[in-house]
Amino acid sequence: MEHWEALRPDGYRFAWEDGLFRPGTDSFVLSSLPRLKRGLRVCDLGSGTGLLGLLLLQREPSLSVAGLEQSPEAVALAERCAEINGLSGRLQSYRMDLRDAPARFATGSFDLIVSNPPYYPDGHGVPASGDARRAARHESACTLPELVRAAAYLLRWGGAFCLVHKPERLADVLCCLREGRCEAKRLRLVHETADAPPSLILVEGRRGGKPGLTIERPLVLRRPDGTPTPELDTIYFRDTRP
Repeated sequence: MEHWEALRPDGYRFAWEDGLFRPGTDSFVLSSLPRLKRGLRVCDLGSGTGLLGLLLLQREPSLSVAGLEQSPEAVALAERCAEINGLSGRLQSYRMDLRDAPARFATGSFDLIVSNPPYYPDGHGVPASGDARRAARHESACTLPELVRAAAYLLRWGGAFCLVHKPERLADVLCCLREGRCEAKRLRLVHETADAPPSLILVEGRRGGKPGLTIERPLVLRRPDGTPTPELDTIYFRDTRP
């Protein structure tokens, strides 16, 4: 079953389908990390139904976003989202394995790479049902080093690679970025509440960047009473609603 929602009352509409991986907080918080500028060329690795691209375009309409996704069902839904939102020329989906990016794109084709990748190595974590959900949750189709290599190939020199991941994989993420010559430059921890341990990490790597990591203030999602923080409301565009 398909579900359609609006990012805000006058904003873009996004879709998700019960058989695919349901959109979560991780995509929304990741969209808040990149420092967006007019006209950036963006690539979303493992783009699913295109939600992350829509979130970025809602914040900066002048972007052009290319999504690389293996699932034909997800790509078809992403293409419909682009058409319905009048973004067919600026939000494009490519059905392909991101490891095959060199066959489709020249190196340095993008200014910004974003990715909400699988969090768990194959064989770890709670198994997901269905091929699409399994590929979104586990590194069965693409490992973290392969993801970083694809991002490094696609990024121009000095371009940024922004991703969300699990705190327990922080060492893996930082090591893979450095090995891929995409040095980690910014790190932000995401906490459900101020006194809870981090549940997600947001990391920005820089293609060809020099060593030197800035740890930014934590992103806290909820107050002690469970209500959203002002920053979470901003991330979800709730501060723009009447």
